[in-house]
Amino acid sequence: MEIKEENIINIHNFLPHREPMLMVDYITELTGEKVVTSFEIQQNNIFVHNNEFTEAGLIENLAQTCSSILGQSFFENPSAETKVIGFITSIKKTEIFALPKVGDTIISRASLLSQFGNICNIFCETFHSDKILIRAEINLFIQEIKN
Repeated sequence: MEIKEENIINIHNFLPHREPMLMVDYITELTGEKVVTSFEIQQNNIFVHNNEFTEAGLIENLAQTCSSILGQSFFENPSAETKVIGFITSIKKTEIFALPKVGDTIISRASLLSQFGNICNIFCETFHSDKILIRAEINLFIQEIKN
């Protein structure tokens, strides 16, 4: 998948995560029901072990990808200092097929299955080239932190 600069959405507008826990580089597509992200695996990533991105890293990448769908409603105004906290409430039907290597760029796709307020159920998959790495169904909860 070629990433075109004019299609890139600033991830910082939709996620509170920052280095070293940010596991998404770009949002290349975002609607109320689906999101596509990309992420290049770097050697200094906290989830890299023996030159591979670990299972925990793949799951964190999926969770951050998924939370973009729900999180976008909290970050509609980029100049506002909105603070949110998110939780993975469950991960079900997880299948891990392969681990990407340092230098690989992974593409994650997530689709909203259901939503009730700030709780949602999302189906997601991550690929390197055309090879599927992980498939899962994740439940998330996101809440705004009031000062």
